[in-house]
Amino acid sequence: MKRGILVTGGAGYIGSHVVKQLGAIGERLVVLDNLSTGFADAVLYGDFVEGDSGDMDRVETLLRDYDVDAVLHFAAHTIVPESVADPLKYYGNNTCKTRNLLQCCAEAGVKHFIFSSTAAVYGIPPGAYAAEDSPPAPINPYGTSKWMSEMMLRDLSQSSDLKHVILRYFNVAGSDPEGKIGQSTRKATLLIKVAAEVAAGKREKLLIFGTDYPTPDGTGVRDYIHVSDLADAHVQALRYLRAGGTSVTLNCGYGHGYSVRQVVDQVNRVNGLPIAVEEQPRRPGDPPELVAAVEKIRRVLDWTPKYDNLEVIVRTSLEWERKLAVRRA
Repeated sequence: MKRGILVTGGAGYIGSHVVKQLGAIGERLVVLDNLSTGFADAVLYGDFVEGDSGDMDRVETLLRDYDVDAVLHFAAHTIVPESVADPLKYYGNNTCKTRNLLQCCAEAGVKHFIFSSTAAVYGIPPGAYAAEDSPPAPINPYGTSKWMSEMMLRDLSQSSDLKHVILRYFNVAGSDPEGKIGQSTRKATLLIKVAAEVAAGKREKLLIFGTDYPTPDGTGVRDYIHVSDLADAHVQALRYLRAGGTSVTLNCGYGHGYSVRQVVDQVNRVNGLPIAVEEQPRRPGDPPELVAAVEKIRRVLDWTPKYDNLEVIVRTSLEWERKLAVRRA
């Protein structure tokens, strides 16, 4: 029987898109999610188990019963302002539970580990672009919790046979182009998701934080990556490790950015009507511009994105938001 893959947090936004792609190519999957932010009906393939990635007894059982040789770890809290208000929640969930998971993997002899990390580990880099060798300097507990997990994973890989790929996400957006799953996160904070909610009538307005940055139109510039391209990067990362690849850290973005105003303009075009916006002062810690250096991921994984198009990202977001509105009506 084919060896199994454990996907923690696989009922969440990004994890569910990865599960969909892995399942479509016939992988044997077991998804572990406590449903604190995920949705069981988003898991389209494999066996779903409701539980926590920090529950060592549960994880040990799954690793053994499914003969797991690869773990993809998505389970985490991800809201930056919440991490500032409640840092111990983030260190407890993101860092301590990752430590428990890694111990289980080490004891079970798991060979491959793919970790969901973030561009937040870079903090505010001196230039617009952040490369994998840019010094980590997180400015909030969310970024720090992920950086600490990266260090644990690095140290474990150096002392064992486990090999890993750390994927540092930039701004993930969009939803499955087939419309089967999407971003259903409650109380979302990501720009394109929130803008789509405004367009679909779920929120009254979009808040723009900062209009006086040293950028072409004064608003912050970010590198937006479609969730399906990000999911494909995970599939390619698993293929890379199985082919004998060494441990590596890779940025996940497109290598170019869009400003907040450019995103709003695109939402208005796709929506056919302008959405309501309200300008607010800058938020502390927001860099003017943050874009991924992507030469390494394209070279190492031979990764070629398919949805590097802001209109596609916005359209799939809005289509999913409208579908959610109909479901909940």
